[in-house]
Amino acid sequence: MRILYIFPHPDDESFGPAPAMSAQLRQGHEVFLLTLTKGEATKQRHRLGVDKKEMGEIRYREMQCVEKTLALSGMTVLNLPDGELKNMNPIDIEKIIEEKIHELKPDIIITYAVHGISGFHDHLVSHAVVKRVFCKMKQEGSSYPKRLAFFTRMGEVVKDGKFRLEASAEEEIDYIEVCSDDDIDRFKKALDCYETYQEIIEASKVKEVTTNEVPFEIFGEELKKPLNNIADGL
Repeated sequence: MRILYIFPHPDDESFGPAPAMSAQLRQGHEVFLLTLTKGEATKQRHRLGVDKKEMGEIRYREMQCVEKTLALSGMTVLNLPDGELKNMNPIDIEKIIEEKIHELKPDIIITYAVHGISGFHDHLVSHAVVKRVFCKMKQEGSSYPKRLAFFTRMGEVVKDGKFRLEASAEEEIDYIEVCSDDDIDRFKKALDCYETYQEIIEASKVKEVTTNEVPFEIFGEELKKPLNNIADGL
């Protein structure tokens, strides 16, 4: 099966479902990544003394390291304005995403759950536009994508002052990707690619708290029981 992950920023994949992406590749799926921005608006640019354009190029090079580290089947990084997706006409974003989906013809697309995990508005916009494109294509009778899944967290909402992470209720989880030690190792090495973000990575303790179970919600399907594989029933 061909799987396309769609996220707004560099590092969304590595802070998030990278262990699952590694596991799915190991299972024989093709796994692609579409990132909507270069993440150029990050405050790290002030620390580095570079402008947004330079920061975008730095982060793009870091993403190329991630592509190689995770051994992705392919990666596309767009140049939509980081931190400004909420100010764009959503129809314009939808057209761009639909064009990329038509180019790749994925069986499954995956993006953030409705809460965006961190609640950052670019995450929320991404959820909404990807879901809208999926519903539109289904309504028009497209043979792809066949499934829309949402990467999420399960358990308690994390509120530690600096970071707040939302979670989905247990009954909303339709699939859990169980990852190997090698998958976890690849996830950690992917995070290491983001040299400009090491301070944030360390502060978040993401390497310590990430487990080998990566949960997903499945949109618009009446499932009688949790899936055994992200492609079950397709």
